[in-house]
Formats: sequence, structure tokens, C-alpha cells
Amino acid sequence: MPTLSTWILIILTLALIIFMILRMKKPSYLKTVEQEEFIQNYRKAQLIDVREDREYKTGYILGARNIPLSQLRQRINEVRPDKPVYIYCQNGSRCIQAAKFLRKKRGVQEIVTVKGGFRKWTGKVKK
Repeated sequence: MPTLSTWILIILTLALIIFMILRMKKPSYLKTVEQEEFIQNYRKAQLIDVREDREYKTGYILGARNIPLSQLRQRINEVRPDKPVYIYCQNGSRCIQAAKFLRKKRGVQEIVTVKGGFRKWTGKVKK
């Protein structure tokens, strides 16, 4: 029979797993589009690369400005809530966190990301 400490460890582990799953769940308001649609529309929006500075310096989508996820809280006022926001990261996971933050703290209504993130990007890149 498992001890009380074993049960506590199991419960804490399950709680951590559930927390991580919910944190990475894509919100319904974050629209994921194919690269072609992203290219067609991102020039009419704010294009934000939420990767870290060292990643951004290796190459980024032409016209993007870098606001790393780690700095988003301090730089939130750089994002206009009245214009669509097109965001991307390396593979899409940081975009989920950024979208939740932009919606909650800045009230951004239209948030779009590209399927596959920068890793799958085949369009124009600035180095």
C-alpha cells in the first residue's frame, strides 16, 4: 500500500502535468494560418517576433520587430491594441503565451500566428 507521501507526490505530479497542458493549450482567439495567408496580411498588421534576441539576430521575417516573450511584460505599451498583431516564434509554443498576455493585459482582439513558426518559414528573411 502506498504511503501518504507517495500519494502526495503522485497528486503533485498530476497537478503539474495538468498545469503545463493548460498553459500550452492554444486559445480560441489565436488564429493559426498557413504561410501564404500570413504573408498576404502581415503587412497590414503589427508583425512581432517573440523569440529571444540571439534567435532574432540569426534571421527574421522582413518587417518584424523583436519583442522577446521574456520582455513582453515590460514592453507591452509598444503593442497597439487597435491593430491586428501577427506574431511568430521558433515553433509556435511561445506565441500561445504571448497571445494570452496580449489579450489579457493589452486587450488585443486580433492575434494571428503562422503554422509551424519560423522554423518552417520559407518566405523572405532578413539576416
